[in-house]
Amino acid sequence: MNNLNDIIVGLDIGTTKIACFIGQRSSEGKIKIIGFGRTESKGVERGVVKNIKDTAISIKKAVDEATEQAGIAINEVYVGIAGQHIKSTRNLGSYNIKDHDIITNEDVNKLIEDQYGIAVPPGEEIIHIFPQNFIVDDEELSPTVDPVGVVGKVIKSNFHIVRGNTMNLRAIHESVERAGLRIKGVVLEPIASSYAVLDDTDRDAGVALVDIGGGTTDIAIFKDGIIRHTTVLPLAGNAITNDIKENCRIMRGQAEALKTRFGSCLPENVSENDIISIPGLRSQPPREISMRTLAGIIKARTETIIEQVKFEIEESHLEKDIFAGIVLTGGGAQMRHIKEFTEFTTGIDSRIGLPDEHLDRDTNPEIINTMYATGIGLVLYGFDKLDEKRALENDIESEQPEPVKETPKEEPAQTTPNDIFADLPAVETTTPTIDDVETEQPKEPDNKPDTTAKRPRRPGWGSQAMKAIDKYFGRVFGDDNIKNEGKEERDI
Repeated sequence: MNNLNDIIVGLDIGTTKIACFIGQRSSEGKIKIIGFGRTESKGVERGVVKNIKDTAISIKKAVDEATEQAGIAINEVYVGIAGQHIKSTRNLGSYNIKDHDIITNEDVNKLIEDQYGIAVPPGEEIIHIFPQNFIVDDEELSPTVDPVGVVGKVIKSNFHIVRGNTMNLRAIHESVERAGLRIKGVVLEPIASSYAVLDDTDRDAGVALVDIGGGTTDIAIFKDGIIRHTTVLPLAGNAITNDIKENCRIMRGQAEALKTRFGSCLPENVSENDIISIPGLRSQPPREISMRTLAGIIKARTETIIEQVKFEIEESHLEKDIFAGIVLTGGGAQMRHIKEFTEFTTGIDSRIGLPDEHLDRDTNPEIINTMYATGIGLVLYGFDKLDEKRALENDIESEQPEPVKETPKEEPAQTTPNDIFADLPAVETTTPTIDDVETEQPKEPDNKPDTTAKRPRRPGWGSQAMKAIDKYFGRVFGDDNIKNEGKEERDI
């Protein structure tokens, strides 16, 4: 069941910015961002933390701003990861089922968990494991068939495995911990962004997500609802900004402003007469730049990036399967004519992906921006994992057999000593004395067999009480000897 009190926090540690998003589920089932904080990123280069101290300070500023806005304290976050150190590989895994014939959730989870034990290059560790298909007893299952419930003894799968540099991962953990937080999960940034700008239809039809950030361009390709290919390119928006800065001989901040406010990827769509005036330094005169010249600089670098994207799509052998086309997001997707330029370069239909697919309608419009796709996606990813965990717990509970209700057995009526003696006549139970014992003489034996032998005394009972019991059971069970004996005692 959805809990309106659930809180998920996404922390986007980017090359140009660090942004924190605090999300809560709304009554309509959408996600509402109740806290947002952003600060300039320091200590990060091309998605990799280089200076832990500076990065921790930047993280704390962004988090403090978000928590103040949300009015709550937080202690754990989902963090995005990117960088050229990210690599992927394929591996075929197999798991033998021994004690049953129907595949269960535990079997599938065991198969996936075993992949964390495969050999990886020194200094690397596994971040994500994505099953590509399932094979049961050498028969490949259709993507629409869930392996859980299939009859078989051997289950296999081809896996897409994402790895990262151990030291870079450790630097992220250390930076977050120094900011007073704990990492709940590390997520590859294009995967996080996909939660914000894609839906199930896109993933099923086949789509290539291209997240053009500041330091890296991240690519994730989906088909049949499964992530099939991931890669990180070391070229992105900062490379375009540096080109503008060098060619126009201006400050970096001015170059970034030119790119975001006036930049275009298609010089032919820009008038040659449009001139931009840039203030000079100190006493220097203003510098004038033609918008067509600016567009030419941007086009040259953007063409390099998009051609690399096209190459990666071709390398995945999925270029004919991405019927939903290319979805562009990230800060670089704000450039004018980027959609048209991508379509012209790759020959694939493209669109701009805004992170508003799953957000509540009351969400602040300021954050519905392509540059925040990763941060918002981290929040959505966290909620998705929370729902999966609860669904699994419910499945486990439902699989447990209900305890058999045993029909209570009728206990036999317990007879108390008072019940036994209820029908007996009152008997004086005086304690026998030594004289009484001594006066009792044994009977002389006769020659005939003794057929009227009395029952032996039970140790620990008084002699008179024992006689009373014998009388009672004699009446009940028809013991003639006991009856006669009782009669004699009454006559006496």
